[in-house]
Amino acid sequence: MCVAFDVVSMTIHRRRILTGLGSAGAIGFAGCVGLGEEDPDGASIHGETLRLTTTTSTYDTGLLDELNLAFEDRFGVTVETIGQGTGAALETARSGDSDVVMVHARSQEDEFLEEGYGVNRRDLMFNDFIVVGDPDDPADIGGGDDIEEAFATIADTDSTFVSRGDDSGTHTKELEIWEEAGVGDDRGEYQEAGSGMGDVLIQTDQGGGYTLADRGTYLSMQTELDLEIHVEGPIEGGPELLANPYGIVAVDPAEHETVEYDLAMAYIGFITSLEGQELIEEYTVEGEQLFYPEAIADEPNFQQYVPEEWEPSESKG
Repeated sequence: MCVAFDVVSMTIHRRRILTGLGSAGAIGFAGCVGLGEEDPDGASIHGETLRLTTTTSTYDTGLLDELNLAFEDRFGVTVETIGQGTGAALETARSGDSDVVMVHARSQEDEFLEEGYGVNRRDLMFNDFIVVGDPDDPADIGGGDDIEEAFATIADTDSTFVSRGDDSGTHTKELEIWEEAGVGDDRGEYQEAGSGMGDVLIQTDQGGGYTLADRGTYLSMQTELDLEIHVEGPIEGGPELLANPYGIVAVDPAEHETVEYDLAMAYIGFITSLEGQELIEEYTVEGEQLFYPEAIADEPNFQQYVPEEWEPSESKG
């Protein structure tokens, strides 16, 4: 997926859209059922409970508290949130124990779609990955913009690296970077935490090493940590390899008849609407914006609904 990271121009343009259209009052959500109302087929979501599985980064940063409260108030429903790594969140959905998933590993999302478990995927928002670590920077990688070289140097200097090790979106990206760097299993003092991003940042802080983190979680915890950013992602001019887009997918009711599909689509409609995207854009911690909305664009992007490599069959006739 091609993700544009000219953040300043994107943000200014998006604000113009939100300002121009945000005063229109109530927003109609495609495929959604209004508060206390029934659609022509008799479906109603009022009083229902949505099961949302999502990454620890959206959960730990507090963003979901803002989004879910607004959604609950609008539709008179309850959101039950389970914060997991991307892999675990998708597994929960595969088993039918989730109605909608919000994750950030496109390769895993594509597999979920191809297997027939998910439908109506939407691009939602983005931030980026960064390498943070000991302020003393024992591997001397600070200030560089070559993430592959930074990882190779961490391995060559036998420096401590704390990995999520949990099949999360961040862990998936980390493994991709090791591969791009040409580093095999010899990755220096490599530690697999098997934990969420917040716990990994704390472990890295205590152990004096490095880790790959999503910018949002790091910023939300920055005042509690003695860690510095040593390699920036594309938001601050770093490599595109560190881009971190988030998507949201409804669980296919054809696979699990018990899922709350109407409610899932109402949620997707809400957080990709002008109101939902504005909540994402305006959410800050200590004055820092953690996520950048991506659902609203000038040009339609139909590829977001299907796996990245998918192409329509040639028409016959």
